[in-house]
Amino acid sequence: MAQQRRYISQGEFAIDGGGNTVIATLLGSCVSACVWDHDRGIGGMNHVLFIDDTENAASVFGHGVNGMELLINGLLRLGADRARLRAKVFGGARMVAGLSDAGAKNGAFVQDYLAREGIDHVAGDIGGTRARRVEFWPGTGRARVKYLAREIPVERVVTAPAGIDLELF
Repeated sequence: MAQQRRYISQGEFAIDGGGNTVIATLLGSCVSACVWDHDRGIGGMNHVLFIDDTENAASVFGHGVNGMELLINGLLRLGADRARLRAKVFGGARMVAGLSDAGAKNGAFVQDYLAREGIDHVAGDIGGTRARRVEFWPGTGRARVKYLAREIPVERVVTAPAGIDLELF
């Protein structure tokens, strides 16, 4: 049987099972939790941006909670046992040099959330300065990470040639 690929983007999640399904996403500072019940052979992945330091922080934080709840409750509705759930967490890169490290905050949020829910965080890849593609096999918990080729420097100085007005925003 051919492998079935499902791609999710920011704000989405997918739940599936079986040996021939893979869920994939591309992450920068966003974070994905890959959660599965190995005995039941089902799992899922979300893709959420959790933290915002602006006046909209409360509503954005709610998106993170919502993304985690949709994934976990969806698995439980399909017969997963909460006591057997395991998680791998990916993403949380520092994508823009010189700005706040939203990626680290996103990663910490997911790890704290899983701990509060009593779900073991068994592996993952969080942080760094490169975007990554993540593939997750929900039936087995297998995950694979591929980094984008270019690393973003953590510190950089932007200068404009003489006579050029440059504004960064």
